[in-house]
Amino acid sequence: MKKIMFLSFLIFCLSAVFTLNAFAKTELTYADFFPPTHKQSQLAASWCAEVEKRTNGEIVLKYFPAGTLAKGPQIYDGVISGIADVGLTVLSYTAGRFPVATAIDLPLGYKSGTQATKVANAVLNKFQPKEFDDTKIMYLHAHGPGLLHTSSKKVVTLEDMKGLKIRGTGTSSSIISALGGSPVGKPMNETYELLQKGVVDGALYPIESNKGWKLGEVVKYMTENYSSAYSLAFGVMMNKGKWEALSPEQQKIINEINAEWIAKTGEGWDEIDKAGMDFFKEKGGETVPQSAEESEKWLKAMAPVFDEYIKSTSGKGIDGKAVVDFIKANM
Repeated sequence: MKKIMFLSFLIFCLSAVFTLNAFAKTELTYADFFPPTHKQSQLAASWCAEVEKRTNGEIVLKYFPAGTLAKGPQIYDGVISGIADVGLTVLSYTAGRFPVATAIDLPLGYKSGTQATKVANAVLNKFQPKEFDDTKIMYLHAHGPGLLHTSSKKVVTLEDMKGLKIRGTGTSSSIISALGGSPVGKPMNETYELLQKGVVDGALYPIESNKGWKLGEVVKYMTENYSSAYSLAFGVMMNKGKWEALSPEQQKIINEINAEWIAKTGEGWDEIDKAGMDFFKEKGGETVPQSAEESEKWLKAMAPVFDEYIKSTSGKGIDGKAVVDFIKANM
């Protein structure tokens, strides 16, 4: 009798353990700086939902948009330290930290977010930069062409840029200087007021910002300087310890989702660029096309920006020219 009771108790315990394991789940946090209304925030939230769906609830992500868990510039370090398990941030928020990935931001003449996002991930896969070794990169993405927008003066030629104060930071700042303008290094959330009050004459930014940041209300002209258009690289990364704690099957599922979201994210940038252009025109904005001759002038003016990048990376043991040449070959 005692033996039967003991066996019954043992079976009960084992059954309880198996039941608990069956319902065991990994709970992760995801930090983002985009507001919840932004297309890229919505795509991040849907990535979280897809991970939960395909792992049958084994992995659950709690999503924190709008910098509510960590501010944009602190997200990468926050993922390393475990403040957030997953994060999305602009890589250039930590200037100089990602020398290989910085090449993605150069004025390479981007035509779309899909193209820029494809390039960003091609760089990641080709060079596998050691600069990302302290996290597990899920995927990269990049916005559509960053173009010149002005509020009072129509910029048709390179000569028109002289003396203009243009808002821009990081790579944008270097582009403005190369074009003959005076860069004003202020954050994006101050740009509307700077333009509205006439503190700056214009700004460099992607077309989507005309609607996303309402900048289409305070600019009049968009110079279609596609030959010198830049982009900004964004990264989605996971805490290395949390990644390694996942099962091989869970990692496989997430990698499959990442591959799908590269395409979704690039297309998302293009979708909101179209909305940004529509908003700009609705507000009376005028696009300023460039002749082939003028476009070539703007492209040649970018030479110092590339030289500066190659020189800065060579001091870090990186062949910056090889990275730039690879991107140009894969545009």
